[in-house]
Amino acid sequence: MIENFEYKLPDNEKIRVTAYSESGVSEAGCLIYVHGFKGFKDWGFVPSVGNYFAERGYLVLTFNFSLNGIGENPYEFTEFDKFSRNTISREVEELGIMINLASEFRFGKFGREKIGLIGHSRGGGVSIICSAENAKVHALCTWASVATFDRYSSRIKDEWIQNGFFEVQNMRTGQVFRMSSDYITEIIETRQDELNIINSVSKIECPYLIIHGEQDLAVPVKEGKQLYSAPSSAQREFIGLPATGHTFDIVHPFEGISEKFLKVLTFTEQFFKSKL
Repeated sequence: MIENFEYKLPDNEKIRVTAYSESGVSEAGCLIYVHGFKGFKDWGFVPSVGNYFAERGYLVLTFNFSLNGIGENPYEFTEFDKFSRNTISREVEELGIMINLASEFRFGKFGREKIGLIGHSRGGGVSIICSAENAKVHALCTWASVATFDRYSSRIKDEWIQNGFFEVQNMRTGQVFRMSSDYITEIIETRQDELNIINSVSKIECPYLIIHGEQDLAVPVKEGKQLYSAPSSAQREFIGLPATGHTFDIVHPFEGISEKFLKVLTFTEQFFKSKL
């Protein structure tokens, strides 16, 4: 069963949610998938993630951050002004809202007592910070997660702040996105505390699985290893997948499950089965 929801925020922006579940399951946990930069809940492999785990007894929630640039068309970017205003702290806040809504039985009728997060790329970093802050998260898995939000050279950051914006291109569509200087200013000002991903790893108490493609060009595998080696008392495991990259051989529009991504799903399901 697939259901769509909208949650209106105090500033009237919307978090769009898709819930995947199978009827007749009463003891399953809830998994929340957290997309990354230029990602969205209907990108490539994400619906397959929802169906895969729903078939195995989980309630799965996928969602779009309210300012991720996706509007009424669920498959393409159309809200460029909203994209330009997005910040990491806003995504952390919205993921916290999603966790709380799930724990309050807002989506379906089962599985809220135990919540797991799956965060991809930048969404992995956001998931780490939320897992460190929110005791309602019982298990965390990140795929190709960043280890830092500060990913730009000093020259780019200086020009970004001076111009008031920075432009990035969607290589698939050729679309050009602007990002407000508020985004990078926030990261610079908070990179040593609230938005420090490595520091947040040290505060995580729930079990944590890290999966990273060894040929990842967008987020090098060394960042996954940094997450694994960061000081922490949490139970952690690192899996490096050879000969695959940032999206595990999956493209958008979706063309089918790859062998490498099936391994990602299998390792992730084994982890949540043992921890949730």
